[in-house]
Amino acid sequence: QVQPVESGGGLVQAGGSLNLSCAVSRRIFSLYAGSWFRQAPGKQRELVAQISPSGGTAYVDAVKGRFTISRDDAKNTMYLQMNSLKPEDTAVYYCAFRDSWGQGTQVTVSS
Repeated sequence: QVQPVESGGGLVQAGGSLNLSCAVSRRIFSLYAGSWFRQAPGKQRELVAQISPSGGTAYVDAVKGRFTISRDDAKNTMYLQMNSLKPEDTAVYYCAFRDSWGQGTQVTVSS
């Protein structure tokens, strides 16, 4: 089972945008819902957004209206478009499909 591979993190000023990507095997991508989690220093890991194989989405209240989760079936890739970023969005972001987790990508938002 191949581990999902994330990319797209980085350092951005408050109000800026980043787009995270998560590539995974076709089998896993087609069978399972995809999720983005984040973990800030000293805090528990939290679910940020989720997308079903049919495209249904759900978000934690803190990111509604700012983040958009999507998936590209042709590329077996899931995305998290993050706009209007705030310092409190600073965290390591992980993608997950069932029990397959990526290695995490750091997102840092400066004030």
